[in-house]
Formats: sequence, structure tokens, C-alpha cells
Amino acid sequence: MPLPGGAARRVSELLPVFPWDRLEPYKATAAGHPDGIVDLSVGTPVDPVPELVQAALTAAADSPGYPTVWGTAELRDALVAWVERRLGATGITHRHVLPLVGSKELVASLPAQLGLGPGDRVAYPRLAYPTYEVGARLAGADHAVYDEPWEADPDGLRLLWLNSPSNPTGRVLSAAELRRTVAWAREHRVLLVSDECYLELGWEAEPVSVLHPDVCDGDYSGLVAVHSLSKRSNLAGYRSAFLAGDPQVLGELLQVRKHSGLMMAAPVQAATAVALGDTAHVAEQRSRYAARREALRGALEGYGFRIEHSEASLYLWATRDEPCWDTVADLAGHGVLVAPGEFYGEAGRDFVRVALTATDERVAAAVKRLGG
Repeated sequence: MPLPGGAARRVSELLPVFPWDRLEPYKATAAGHPDGIVDLSVGTPVDPVPELVQAALTAAADSPGYPTVWGTAELRDALVAWVERRLGATGITHRHVLPLVGSKELVASLPAQLGLGPGDRVAYPRLAYPTYEVGARLAGADHAVYDEPWEADPDGLRLLWLNSPSNPTGRVLSAAELRRTVAWAREHRVLLVSDECYLELGWEAEPVSVLHPDVCDGDYSGLVAVHSLSKRSNLAGYRSAFLAGDPQVLGELLQVRKHSGLMMAAPVQAATAVALGDTAHVAEQRSRYAARREALRGALEGYGFRIEHSEASLYLWATRDEPCWDTVADLAGHGVLVAPGEFYGEAGRDFVRVALTATDERVAAAVKRLGG
């Protein structure tokens, strides 16, 4: 039964065309390769969930009651400890952290959770994860792009997204650039939310959090960082992420999320606490990605590509100075599927994003097909 008054149509009109649907014909071409497809398009983990994390999830499987939105004390302890240890932040308490049901949920709903609407503006990088725009659209807010965050138009701006390391380009903002952005945001009274989900995956640069004292001097007002365990711990299927930063902002979000029932599942809370306390599996996963990155980069450069940025994250940002769909079609003919740069903004029209998230065997197959 259709929704009254064409509500479904109105909601769909708020949203852009789902980009990945446009890749299906090329996926079919790549799948027709005699040796099968090598899918380097979507950055979804393919390696095992660490055994200690699986054990923690299993041990907490008998969880018949509702979990809390704020999470268990054990989870909050783990979040606080990780933020202080890994991000270098100081003075972090339970009020400075908040669990999420995956980071994409937060990105898509944050403007609405903050009460933004018509007349408010949300800004994000010119080359960016498409969900920043989706979040603004779902809230009925205006959206705009910037080349450098401190050059954004402050008129009506309520929320400024950072993304370092960047998806798709892998660009890393230095501590000095982040510090300049924090000063700009505070001058213009704009909430600064930093998507740092790839922070553990720096290759040619060391990513810095917006919460690091070199960036914010230990003052977290107006600053929120987004983190995820999808890539560092292969927990994309667990939907495990969290916020850290301004306790006033997080307190407001906590109330909204309580009313909305946005609760991380109890077994996932237990698994997350264990994952954050272990560094060995993170180092092991980094080494896997480092080897795949080296192999794919060499093969792509040998095939005529130029790699730009890509100093961090799970992707290579590659171009042959031709329209991205021509590149996608050519690689699909070799059974290799990549993401067209156009998905991330018009400025990416001559680039493709190549994910490192394929098995060693599939990466070796791609390298061979490209002449490596």
C-alpha cells in the first residue's frame, strides 16, 4: 500500500540516485572474465574477524534485555582508554564518548539529530563520501562543498565535515591544517565534525586526530571525531563505531538517540570493548593492506596510471587523464572492477578509486591481468 499523499515519492526526491546501481553493467562484464571478477570497488573487509573479538561476541550472546544507548561501563572505559592512547587526547571521561550503530548511520542522520533544517547549511570536501550530502538532504538543509575547510562560506553554516584520511583520495590533513580549521570553525561558531575512520591506516603520512592537543590544545568545545572499527578490526558486519569530543554536543545527541532507540547491540558492545583493547590484530591487518597496496600500486603505475594523494586510507586514487567511465570499462574488460571517481564529486570525473579490500589471491590476479 503506498504511503498517504505520495510521501514515499517526496522522500525519494530528496535523495540523489544511488550511485552503485550505475556500476552494475560493468560488474557484469568483470564477472564474465574466465578467472572471475576482482572487485576493488567497494571498500568492504574480506579478512577474518579476529578470534578474540569473535569469542567476546559469542560470550555475550545470551543478552535478552535491551542494551543502553550510552553503552556499558566496560565499553565506555574501553572507548576512553583508546581515545587517550591512540588519539593522544587528555582528560577524556565517559561524557566525551558515545557508541554508534556504525558510522554511516551517524553521517546520514547527524544533521537531523542536530535539529538542522531549511536555511541551515552543511559543508563537506569537494571530493567526498556521498553520505555527507545525503545527511543534509534528509534534514532538509542546504549543502555546499569546499576545497579547503578554512575557505568554506560561513554564511548560514552550522556543520562542517572534515574527512582525514580522505575517502576517496587518501589525503591527510596535517596538524597545522587541522589547527587552522579548528580556529576558523570557532571564529564562525560552526560545529566541526571530523570523520577519522581511516586514521589507523596511514602509509606515507601519519594521520592526526582533531582531538590531539597539537590541534585543539585539549579544548574539545565544538569538536567531534567519528571513528569506526569496520576497517581496523574487520567489523563492518558488526556495525561498530563511536563518537568522541565535546561532551555538550554528545549529551544532546545521547538524548536524541535514546528517544530514537539507536542502540549498539549488547554482544557488539562486548566485542567492541575487546577489539579496542588489542593492538596485535590491528598491526596484522595493516600489514595485509600494506602488501596489497604495494602490489596494486605497482601494477597500476605499470599500466599507465598516475596515483595522487593516497598517503593513507584503504584506497588508491588513480587516473590516466581520461573520463572515469572509460577507465572503469577498460578495467572491467580485464575482470577488474573499480569505483568511478565521479561518485565522489564532479572533481573526480577523471579518476577511479581502487580499494585494497580484496584477498591476496584476488589482488595477485589483478596484478597479473594488468601485466605485473
